[in-house]
Amino acid sequence: MHNEGAITVITAKRLTLALAAAGAIGGAVGAIAVNHNNAVASAPVALAAQAPSAAPSATPVNPGAPAPLAAGVVLPDFTQIVSRNGPAVVNIRVMGSTKTAMGPQRGRGMPPQFDEDDPFFEFFRRFQGPQMPRGQQRDTPVFGAGSGFIISPDGVILTNAHVVRDATEVTVKLNDRREFRAKVLGSDPKTDVAVLKIDAKNLPVVPIGKSNDLKVGEWVLAIGSPFGLESTVTAGVVSAKGRTLQDDSQVPFIQTDVAVNPGNSGGPLFNTKGEVIGINSQIYSQTGGYMGLSFAIPIDVAYRIKDQIVTTGKVQHAKLGVSIQEVNQGFADSFKLDSPEGALVSNVEKGGAADKAGLKTGDIIRKLNGQPIIASGDLPAMLSVSQPGDKVSMDVWRDGKIVRIDARLANASDKVALDEREPAAGGADQSAKLGLALRPLDPNEKRQSGIASGLVIEDAAGAASSAGVQPGDVLLSVNGRAVNSVDQVRDVVGKASKSVALLIQRGNDRIFIPVRIG
Repeated sequence: MHNEGAITVITAKRLTLALAAAGAIGGAVGAIAVNHNNAVASAPVALAAQAPSAAPSATPVNPGAPAPLAAGVVLPDFTQIVSRNGPAVVNIRVMGSTKTAMGPQRGRGMPPQFDEDDPFFEFFRRFQGPQMPRGQQRDTPVFGAGSGFIISPDGVILTNAHVVRDATEVTVKLNDRREFRAKVLGSDPKTDVAVLKIDAKNLPVVPIGKSNDLKVGEWVLAIGSPFGLESTVTAGVVSAKGRTLQDDSQVPFIQTDVAVNPGNSGGPLFNTKGEVIGINSQIYSQTGGYMGLSFAIPIDVAYRIKDQIVTTGKVQHAKLGVSIQEVNQGFADSFKLDSPEGALVSNVEKGGAADKAGLKTGDIIRKLNGQPIIASGDLPAMLSVSQPGDKVSMDVWRDGKIVRIDARLANASDKVALDEREPAAGGADQSAKLGLALRPLDPNEKRQSGIASGLVIEDAAGAASSAGVQPGDVLLSVNGRAVNSVDQVRDVVGKASKSVALLIQRGNDRIFIPVRIG
């Protein structure tokens, strides 16, 4: 479990963020990476700024007769939005370089049949001109492209951070075909937002809306440069809000079914009022191209990042200092919740904001500042618009009742002390109802693992094995109660009716696993 940021969300299925690879700048600018061994990755894909290429050939399609609309149904007319705001959408071209390892080169005319061990290799090498010394590297230029949009008449532009990552030169092309060299004022990889500036005046700008007002099912429109095809317009609906992806970000993404592809990165997402409510950023794909799932950064989040970059030149993120998990029905039964909602705290960072406020492992955060937390991803989404030093109030489910806990958020860049644990105790025995064979940690195991309290799981069978508990795991608590002996485990399990929540230490990760025993 990666826990560098404010919150780590653990799910049953890990998703891998696949950025562009071929000809990429910073690993994100170029063609999208695809596994060619007949097994493509199913993952959220950052919409990589793609290298300019020839336009793909169009295939004529006969859609047939249009289906009649039901009485009173009116489809949105996007033509006015495009004509009014299209001029403020820009194409971004980037140039960078990558280091290429060089040994003695064959050079032009070097016979391919000779390798370095061949006695004729040195003879031919002397006639090839200057050579790079063995072990040195040379800069190889790489190129890419993306989209962006103008937010002020004096040339301030928003785009994605991965579009301009590691770029040495950024060129902005306007809708009227004028081109300007752009300066990167700042970028934030955590939210994938970057701010550019070009030296121009009286430029067209896009109106900015409020992403919080967006509703699921609402029509939206995207303008960008997919595959280098500038000023391309696509439309769809909002599929969901507050999506959390496994990309180490805390962005509450807007999910849509708008067709976006490499080159759309950094382009605007409009509502039917013609207001920008998001920045197109990622897609979910098994092929590297659009498959019906697109994700945009809410403009409310992007503007908070923009304001920090413009004002201070850097970005600070708030940090609560907890690891959380989804609350499923098994956990709801274990903790006696009326519904499987909230964010289950699986670990509290020692010395962090949550620790200082009194938050504990096994707490379930149900509300933040009065706003309900339904899915665990709602918590980092809500915290993403907070600043270090902000005070938050949490409704926490603990020991069968709601407890109010107030915390002052820390800075995500601050370092905290390592976690410390209580001394261990207990004896060896077996918990048959769970299907676990348990024993105390021996002194050597405590020293090597850094775990001072808990029970080693020597074998897992039955309900525990089916739930995912593995031999070698260390059992730390049951239903939020720390356990140091098998008698304590029996006591807690004996009082449970349907299921129990086991807090497991597995390697460097702490995770809750629900085990149904009823």
